[in-house]
Amino acid sequence: MASLGLADVSRSAAAAVGVRSLDDTLAIGPCQQVVLLLIDGLGSHLLQRHASLAPAMSAMSSTPIDAAFPTTTPVGLGSFGTGLLPGAHGLVGASFWLPEIDAVLSPLHWGADPIPVAVQPEPTVFELVARSGIRVCTVSPAAYAESGLTRAVLRGSEYRPAEDAGHRIAEVASILGSGGPSFTYVYWLELDRLGHEFGVDSDQWRSALARADALVAGLLAALVPGSVLIVTADHGMVDCPEPARIQLEEDRRLMSGVEVVAGEPRARHVYVRRGAATDVLATWRDVLGDRVQVLSREEVVDSGLMGQVDPTLAPRIGDLLAVSTGTTMLASHTDTTVSRLLGQHGALTDDEVRIPGLVHRVS
Repeated sequence: MASLGLADVSRSAAAAVGVRSLDDTLAIGPCQQVVLLLIDGLGSHLLQRHASLAPAMSAMSSTPIDAAFPTTTPVGLGSFGTGLLPGAHGLVGASFWLPEIDAVLSPLHWGADPIPVAVQPEPTVFELVARSGIRVCTVSPAAYAESGLTRAVLRGSEYRPAEDAGHRIAEVASILGSGGPSFTYVYWLELDRLGHEFGVDSDQWRSALARADALVAGLLAALVPGSVLIVTADHGMVDCPEPARIQLEEDRRLMSGVEVVAGEPRARHVYVRRGAATDVLATWRDVLGDRVQVLSREEVVDSGLMGQVDPTLAPRIGDLLAVSTGTTMLASHTDTTVSRLLGQHGALTDDEVRIPGLVHRVS
């Protein structure tokens, strides 16, 4: 893992606009206004392979960044929004067991229950910036404004709904044009959605990358003196063709002793019956071999993959965590639609972990 991660991006941006309690580890440098664009699903390797389709991004200054683990949107947005690793913010997967409610929480489908601030009570970077007297804005689709995920890890900003690229650019230009210090977050989903459905080397994905780059070009044009644009992502993506898929429920050995399967196809949280963890761990390792790295909860905590894990949050992690290698994916009936998708993420390959840290400053 590189020394800088996604959690450093928002903290550094906040420090750059004057939040003294945070450090500018990304070396952005002091500025009056900062715009942070997060392009869902854009891995650094994917961007490098298709640089000709993204001239605006390819021309920006670049710093190596690592996604948070598991490499998935709720975890990534948790780290981006709080400046903390998942062991501290507690969103440990695409879905995970939440002991407080005795059920699985899927943050991408989260409303008002359970109460977001109870699940993730740590202050967000957005809140820290606002407390410093700096204007904080989120420019994103209206549908996300009151979601549980937004209120858990992205709370603290003025929400300005914007549905398409042109509207987002116009909103950012308005914020920058109003003068005064500001911290603006912009989210872009399309690339991830089409990568999942069609794969990361498809015509559809390539066209989406070009559109994402056009958004970046528009934001660059909207910058004013003293402002900075930062472009990053929550994770990369890999294609997992049909032969690389393992259907968990079709192998009785894998399901013996298992109570709940959560996470996603390349990073499965597995919760087992009381007293069965040792046997289930041994079975999964034996059956799956080197196609999947299978870790006990204790090994996940000790590894530092999620940072320092708060002991009160550790039970959210599976009794075992199964992390796919290569192009393997662990399909499950618990998320049939997701398990059918070609593009996947969540694991520790370079294509999933390495994300952009692109910066452009206007003096």
